[in-house]
Amino acid sequence: MKTLLIMAAGNGSRYGALKQFDNLGPEKEFLFEYSVFDAIESGFDHIVVITKREFVTEISSYLQKRLPKNIKIDVIEQVLEDLPVGIDQKFDRLKPWGTAHAVWSARNHIKNGFAVLNADDFYGKGAFEKAAEFLQNNKSDDQYGLVSYYLNDTLSDHGTVSRGICEAENDQLLKISELLEIGKNKDDSIIDFNTNTNLTGEESTSMNFWICYPSFFNEIEKQFTAFLKDEQLVAKGELYIPLAIQKMIESNLIQVKLTAANSTWFGVTHAADKEMALKLLQQMTDDKQYPTPLWKI
Repeated sequence: MKTLLIMAAGNGSRYGALKQFDNLGPEKEFLFEYSVFDAIESGFDHIVVITKREFVTEISSYLQKRLPKNIKIDVIEQVLEDLPVGIDQKFDRLKPWGTAHAVWSARNHIKNGFAVLNADDFYGKGAFEKAAEFLQNNKSDDQYGLVSYYLNDTLSDHGTVSRGICEAENDQLLKISELLEIGKNKDDSIIDFNTNTNLTGEESTSMNFWICYPSFFNEIEKQFTAFLKDEQLVAKGELYIPLAIQKMIESNLIQVKLTAANSTWFGVTHAADKEMALKLLQQMTDDKQYPTPLWKI
C-alpha cells in the first residue's frame, strides 16, 4: 500500500481564508484534489487527510463520492487536545501545534511508508511519480526522502514566503534551514528579510513533500513532549516537520535523500495568488493534462 498524507488543517493567515478548501479548479475543485488525482495515477492507493474537527465529516463524504472505490480514505481531525500519554495539562492556545503534530495525528492510521505534503500547494505529476518510485525501491526504513524544488520556482509575486532551504551532499540532506520571510528586493535579488540572508534562487527547497516511515511518529512524540515543557514554545511556537527531521538527522537516526521534483510547483500563499492558480489549472485542463470534471461521479 502506498499512502499519501495531506495536511489540510492550517488557518491560512496570509491568505485570509481556509485556502485548502477554496474552489480553484474549473469545476470548483480544491487544489489538493489535484494532488490526490496525481497520486492515484502514480500508484498511491491510500489517502489520508488531516483537517479541522468541523470539516472531517464533510470532507470524508466529499472524497468518498469522488475517488475510485479501490482507494482507501481516512479523514482525521487535528486537535489541540491530542497530546502524548502522560501530558495532562491544559494549554491556553488556539492555533494548531504545527505540521509535525499534524503528521503525528495520523499515527493510528498509517503502518507503512508514506508521502506527506501540504493541501495548499500544487506539486505536479512528476513529483508523485518520484515519490512512488522512492517508496517502491527504498529498502531501508531509516532512509527518508524529500521531493525538492528550486527556490526560484517557489516564490510569490505578491509577498514573502517561508521556505525550507536545503544543504546536501551527494543528494543526501545535511541541513534544512527554515527561512520565514523570503522575497525579492527592488533589484530582483532574493533575500530572507527576517535574517538578511542573500539567496541565489538555485537552492534546493523543501515544499513539505516528505517521504517518511512509521518511526517518524515515535520521534515526533518525543520531540512534542519536550516542546510542551517549554513555556515560550507553547505560547507561540509550532513543531514543524523540517525541524523534527533536522533533529533526526543530527541524531543519526535517519538519512534523507533529495529527489528533484521534475515538475511545476505553485501555491496560494497570498490572496493575490488565487488568480494565477485559477488560470494555471484552467490552462492544464484545456491542455488535457487533467479531465474536467476531475472525477467521474
